[in-house]
Amino acid sequence: MTPFDILLRNLPENPKIWLITGVAGFIGSNLLETLLKLGQQVIGLDNFATGHRRNLDEVQRLVGEEQWQRFVFIEGDIRNLSVCQEACKGVDYVLHQAALGSVPRSIADPITTNDVNISGFLNMLVAARDAGVKSFTYAASSSTYGDHPGLPKVEDVIGKPLSPYAVTKYVNEMYADVFSRAYGFKAIGLRYFNVFGKRQDPSGAYAAVIPKWTAAMIGGDDVFINGDGETSRDFCFIDNTVQANLLAATSDITSTGNQVYNVAVGGRTDLNQLFSAIKDSLASNGINYTKTPVYRDFRAGDVRHSQADISKAARLLGYEPRVDINNGVSQAMPWYISFFMTTK
Repeated sequence: MTPFDILLRNLPENPKIWLITGVAGFIGSNLLETLLKLGQQVIGLDNFATGHRRNLDEVQRLVGEEQWQRFVFIEGDIRNLSVCQEACKGVDYVLHQAALGSVPRSIADPITTNDVNISGFLNMLVAARDAGVKSFTYAASSSTYGDHPGLPKVEDVIGKPLSPYAVTKYVNEMYADVFSRAYGFKAIGLRYFNVFGKRQDPSGAYAAVIPKWTAAMIGGDDVFINGDGETSRDFCFIDNTVQANLLAATSDITSTGNQVYNVAVGGRTDLNQLFSAIKDSLASNGINYTKTPVYRDFRAGDVRHSQADISKAARLLGYEPRVDINNGVSQAMPWYISFFMTTK
């Protein structure tokens, strides 16, 4: 039995109070669904800047009314300290997912990205510290590795940031480290590598590549690849990310201190391979896409290759990703097809 299996068995017997910021977003709503199914009490905070009420509605349908009654939603902005303080009252574990993602968005509007990702993050740290939470687990990012060329990426070796977004996520790690040293605060940063899965928004200018391409293929539209298609990423299915959050939050390695872990699968998939994987998965669901991809210029701020060394998370947390890129695409595809068919 793995550490995660043990945790899944023990949590329903020892329910806690969890706060999820960004609860109406992609990762936040998946965390909410999992925790409610495990009999936990959950407080959720979101301002719907990038999250959607439809995600909360879907979770409500999936968990049922009895479990849904254990969820309290606060509509508010993490840039408001009093809102953060209200949300943290009585909380055992914080899962801080709220942020403005996207490298291109940060290049277009660095001020707002900074306000949310740094000022908002600091508000949450202060509120969680004052509330005496057991742990503060936050969404860090693989963008922190910046221009360092080494592969696979190891937590203690980073380069210079390549975008304002990357700067904000690095500052998050520095603030968390300072709080751990100055206040004896337990903070855990999870450097996500290209997370994907159900409820990841396929629309909008800053949509992630998998839902964006999937929506385009379902609609028979062109798929655009930035560069030559050999850019590679370590794509991580949402179930792996949920596992890492729960293990990190409840870890008893140390009662205080700051740790940062890579959250990924430890593999590399280039964009040409990803195109084929999505196309094949759609074909297995009866949707045949016949167009070839359209190649265009590389995107500013992007790194060429990314792959995680996940040995630290495996060793210290017992993290063991269970879903690879191909199985993840297959599992996510029915949701994308349903979503697109009902919203087009």
